[in-house]
Amino acid sequence: MKIAMTEEMRSIDKQALDTYGIPELLLMENAGHRTAEAALELLGEAAGKSVIVLAGTGNNGGDAFAAARHLANSGVRVKIFLIGDPAHLKPSTAVNRSIDEKMGIEVHEIASDRVWDRLSVAMKFADVVIDGILGTGFSGELRKNVLRLIELVNASGKRVLSIDLPSGVDADTGAVTSVAIQAAATLTLGLPKPGHFFCPGAECTGKLLVDDIGIPTALLDDEAIHQTLLDEALATTLLPERLQGVHKGMCGRILVIAGSRGMTGAAYLAALAALKAGAGLVTLAVPASLHDLMEMKTTEVMTVPVPETKPGSGIIGGDKALGTLLELTGNYDAVLMGPGLGRAPETGEVVRKLAAYLEKPMVLDADAIYAFQGHLKELARCKQVPVLTPHFGELAGLLDISLDELRANLVTRVRNAAADLQCLIVAKSECTLAAYPQGGVFFTSVGNPGMATAGCGDVLAGTIAGLMEQTESGLAPLAGVYLHGFAGDLAAAKLGDGLTASDVLAELPHALVHLRRAQAGGKA
Repeated sequence: MKIAMTEEMRSIDKQALDTYGIPELLLMENAGHRTAEAALELLGEAAGKSVIVLAGTGNNGGDAFAAARHLANSGVRVKIFLIGDPAHLKPSTAVNRSIDEKMGIEVHEIASDRVWDRLSVAMKFADVVIDGILGTGFSGELRKNVLRLIELVNASGKRVLSIDLPSGVDADTGAVTSVAIQAAATLTLGLPKPGHFFCPGAECTGKLLVDDIGIPTALLDDEAIHQTLLDEALATTLLPERLQGVHKGMCGRILVIAGSRGMTGAAYLAALAALKAGAGLVTLAVPASLHDLMEMKTTEVMTVPVPETKPGSGIIGGDKALGTLLELTGNYDAVLMGPGLGRAPETGEVVRKLAAYLEKPMVLDADAIYAFQGHLKELARCKQVPVLTPHFGELAGLLDISLDELRANLVTRVRNAAADLQCLIVAKSECTLAAYPQGGVFFTSVGNPGMATAGCGDVLAGTIAGLMEQTESGLAPLAGVYLHGFAGDLAAAKLGDGLTASDVLAELPHALVHLRRAQAGGKA
C-alpha cells in the first residue's frame, strides 16, 4: 500500500475528476457512507445511540455531512455542528448540508455562546463524535474557535472518529502545533498519510482504517508515489525460500566490527542478531584487549582480535588495525561496522578508510555513522551503496542540522539525504523509515514503544547484516526492519514496556518462522 503526501493526494483527487470523470459529490458520498459504517462499528448498534457530527466548511466537512445522513437513516440520533463561516462552504459540502436539513437533521452553526452551550450539553449525551473539522490541507496554527472546539471534544472523553486525519495534525509530518483531536479511530480516505505514523500525530490517530472510496486503483498504486507501507504482504516477498541442500557458506558469512571498553554488549547483540536472522557464519572483530572476554561471552559467534591505539585501551585504531581488518574482509560476504565501536578519532579514521575500500555490502551503525560527520563526501564516494541505520539524533548530527529541522520535514529530509549521500538510510523512530537513493521511502508497520530501550538498534543492524546474503542486499534492510519490528511486537506481547534488546533478539527466530509461514499461505 502506498502512503501519500498532501500534494500527491490532491493530484489523485484531481485525476479522479479530470481523467476518470468521477464527480466530487460521488467520492464525498462514498466517504460519508464508509464513515457512517465506521461510526456504527464504534457504536455497536444504532438503536438509542446519539452521535455529534462536527463539520468544517471544506470537503472534510462535506464527508461529515454525508455521514450524518447515513447515520440518521440507520436510526441514530444525529446533531451536526458547523464550525466556520457558512458563506465559505465548498460547493459539494453545501449540497450535503442542504440534503441533511431537508431530512430534518439538526444543523447548528457555532457562532454564539448559546450554540457553544448547546454543543457542550449535547456532548454529554453523545456516544460517538465524528471529527470532520479539518482535512489534510491543514498546517500551521489553529484558529481560536477551532482550538476551542478541539479542546472541548478532548475534555469530553467521548470516543471520536476522525475523517482522514485528526483535526490539528499536519498530514505530512504528524506535527501538532497546539492541540489536536484525540481519536479512537481515524478513517483515512484513498491512502494513509505520513502524519498517521509520526508522533504526535500517530498518538492522535487511534486505530487507522483505510478506504479507497472508489478512487481507481491505478491512481492509488501510481509509481509516481514514492512512499510505501512495509507490511506483512510486502515482507513476505523479500526472502527467497531456503533450499534443502543449503549449507552455512551459502547463508552469508558476516563480519561484525564492533565494541569498545564499556560497550561490549552492543557488539554481542549485533553479532548474535546476524546469526538469529539466519546468517550461516558470523565473526566478531573486537579490540584486542576485549577479545578474551568476548570469546567467553559468545558461543556460536567466532571472534578475532584487532590491534588497538594502545595496548589495553579497548580502542581500535592505527594502520595495524586497518591492515588486519582489510585482510579479514576478503573472507566475508558483508560487513557491519559501528555498534559500540567508540568515537575516538583513530577509530573514525579506520572506519572511513575501510568503508572506502570495501566493494561488498556494508552496514554502518552508531559510531561508524558518527565517523562520517564532517566527511560526507567520503561517504558519498563509497564503492558500494552502504546501509546506514541511524536514530534521528545520529541522522541530524550527520546532516549537521537540528533535530527540530529534521522532524519538520522528515520524509523529504531523509529522502534527499539518501540521494545526496548515495546511501540506503534506515532512520529509526516510532515509525522507522527506509529510504533509497532512487527516492523510494518505506514506512514500517511493526514495532512498539517498549523497543525504546538500549541495544535494540544494535539488534536491528545485526539483523540487516545477517540477511545480506540470504536475499538481494538491497532488500535486506526492508526484510530486517520488518523482522526486527515484528520480533519486538512478539516480545512486547509477553513483557510490555519491560522488554530488553535481548528479548527482541530471542524473538527474531520466531518472527522469521511467522514470515515463512505467511509466505506459504499459513501452511507449515
